[in-house]
Amino acid sequence: MTTTRPRVAIAGMSIESSTFSPHRSGWEAFTLRRGAELVAHYPFLADGAPLRDAADWTGVLHARSLPGGAVPAEVYESVRDEIVATLRAQQDEHGPYDGLLLDIHGAMTVVGRDDAEADLAAAVRAAVGPGTLISTTMDLHGNVPRELAQVSDLITCYRMAPHEDAWETRERAAANLLARLESGGAPKKAWLQVPVLLPGEKTSTRIEPAASIYADVARAADLPGVVDAALWVGYAWADEPSCRAAVVVTGDDEEVIVREAEQLARRYWDARDDFAFVAPAAPYEECVATALASEARPYFLSDSGDNPTAGGAGDVTWTLARLLAEPAFARPVEEGGRTAIYASLPDAEAARAVAAAWAAHGPRTSVDVEAGARVDDGPHGPVRLRGVVEHVSEGDPDAGIVAVVRVGGLRVILTERRKPYHLERDFTAIGLDPRGTDVVVVKIGYLEPELYDMAADWMLMLTPGGVDQDLLRLGHHRLTVPTHPFHAFDTEPKLRAELL
Repeated sequence: MTTTRPRVAIAGMSIESSTFSPHRSGWEAFTLRRGAELVAHYPFLADGAPLRDAADWTGVLHARSLPGGAVPAEVYESVRDEIVATLRAQQDEHGPYDGLLLDIHGAMTVVGRDDAEADLAAAVRAAVGPGTLISTTMDLHGNVPRELAQVSDLITCYRMAPHEDAWETRERAAANLLARLESGGAPKKAWLQVPVLLPGEKTSTRIEPAASIYADVARAADLPGVVDAALWVGYAWADEPSCRAAVVVTGDDEEVIVREAEQLARRYWDARDDFAFVAPAAPYEECVATALASEARPYFLSDSGDNPTAGGAGDVTWTLARLLAEPAFARPVEEGGRTAIYASLPDAEAARAVAAAWAAHGPRTSVDVEAGARVDDGPHGPVRLRGVVEHVSEGDPDAGIVAVVRVGGLRVILTERRKPYHLERDFTAIGLDPRGTDVVVVKIGYLEPELYDMAADWMLMLTPGGVDQDLLRLGHHRLTVPTHPFHAFDTEPKLRAELL
């Protein structure tokens, strides 16, 4: 059957990878979607939606993982090669694609390779040829080397951190692609990198200066002659030359897009010393003391150094070891102790052992297991959990086995696999009441929206791990010199945009 609608493919690979974590993100970390399942994954491509009916969409392959460690070369190359082979085969059968939506994160590290997304984009471009428009959608915590920007006809990223506009951004990338296919073709791009590399917890759009800067991004995108404007913070926990902030303004008016790109870059550079943590931030001792002294309940604490949603291994035990030794939590509540939840600690062997004890002896059985630090034992070794099992469930799509072990007033969520705890139902589904708990410790950076709304107060704990907020103690040595705050600047950077 013939059609006049454009043919658009969807493909990509999405992960952010800390090079400071010993974790490796193998096949077990990735969810693979192909064909109709991939198309249906995008809410704006639901049956009957305007964008769904505006094109013939083909799902090629998309691989998505929770952030983690670097991706083994063979995993990345297998995904890349399948995408390329499928695109070639489909075009041999049906003719060239008009467009391609490339859905990536921008902070993927592949073992032995720099700028993996640029390599992926180049391979996709070689497969579809110069006549196919490629629209790339990214996380703002990604890196944009020149090669990636050049291969992409259109390129954009989120404008909110936390990423409440993730699907809106993907929809914008798809809508821009279809609009340019209808009229205009490939626009021009003004690209430049800004020699600044900061963690996401210092660049949240909830607060200044990022709030105003990203409002300016939206303003620039709406100007006549501009198709889109985007500002990337970069990914702070990888050690690659392209890790730094970047700006791309896309459109048909060369003078306008260059001017706006340079103005956005200058605003970001000028504000480099004004960025601050999104919440009060302090070492462990100060955070716990503040939480215990406060009357605000629940009081949330972010165990930020091992945040799995930023690339941490997830099984660092440094903070948990201290919580287990904390007198306020060591005593049961009936003896004057305080309550706390720790979310979470992945350890497959320990989780299975607790589940076996539960199955053999029933609820509230006592256990004594060592857990954690199987992947990242740098900051601290395994901890000993001697307590009572209050919950065990199996089949969590992310975590597998989930167990709750109570040690005094502290409830430790022990999981078979890594899982971030971002939603209230993540806790209530396993019998926990975070709203009725004194202190809730989550492995996260800035609080995700539901936790943020739930918290009566919160602090960011500056703890060690693969995504340590103290960037200078991580040991970057491959960044482009100079990059703020790692290097001194002899002169002001020129911040001149390049037309691509």
